[in-house]
Amino acid sequence: MSRLPEAQRAGHLAVATLGGLAFVASLVYFGLSYAGRYGVALDPTTSRSPLVPLVVDIALFSAFALHHSIFARTGLKAAVIRVLPATLERSAYVWIASLLFLGVCAWWQPIAGLAWHLDGAWRVAALTAQITAGVAALVAARQLGMLRLAGVRQTFAATGPDAPPVLDDRGLYGLVRHPIYLAWLVLVWAAPVMTNTRLAFAALSSAYLFVAVPFEERDLRRLFGTAYADYGRRVRWRIVPWVY
Repeated sequence: MSRLPEAQRAGHLAVATLGGLAFVASLVYFGLSYAGRYGVALDPTTSRSPLVPLVVDIALFSAFALHHSIFARTGLKAAVIRVLPATLERSAYVWIASLLFLGVCAWWQPIAGLAWHLDGAWRVAALTAQITAGVAALVAARQLGMLRLAGVRQTFAATGPDAPPVLDDRGLYGLVRHPIYLAWLVLVWAAPVMTNTRLAFAALSSAYLFVAVPFEERDLRRLFGTAYADYGRRVRWRIVPWVY
């Protein structure tokens, strides 16, 4: 196959780089939202019924989750490549996921009430757990390849997507098979002030992870074959050690 023209490669790289920035922006916006307005506890005696905002939040997250799962499946990836250049397949996924996640965070409806409020040593422990989880997520993402996750790495290939990722069982991937998901669970559940707005986000995002992982691992088994089955025997736990 011939090498893409330089101008076309530059265009693909620009699209993918902007998509990567949108990916980062969506995560930063979530962090600001979760730390800020999601942490404001509304008085349930002066607020509307929680049913309507909860239904809206479920609908918002379901739209994001459906894309995140369906678009990542192998069959749809092949269909996308028939429409878009192969080097932009991952970038298209990242662009749509980032915009959807921005929408979810922006339109997330507040739910009145407070689940818990930690003080003293418990507050320090919760914040320490969140900081540790944030660092762990960055370490695990770096191990996978941040440019790959952001959809930028593929644009460096001359004629198509870059080589498949290497199955890595070092570091955090020797503890659980999906350490980024474990870090996410700690981040959203270890909030020292757990408003019902935060609780809804934590519960819905956690439920999605537990439902989505078996489908994700099915694709990983197709990609890596018996190597992934061997990895699963060595690293038994998917997300939470000694639990799941």
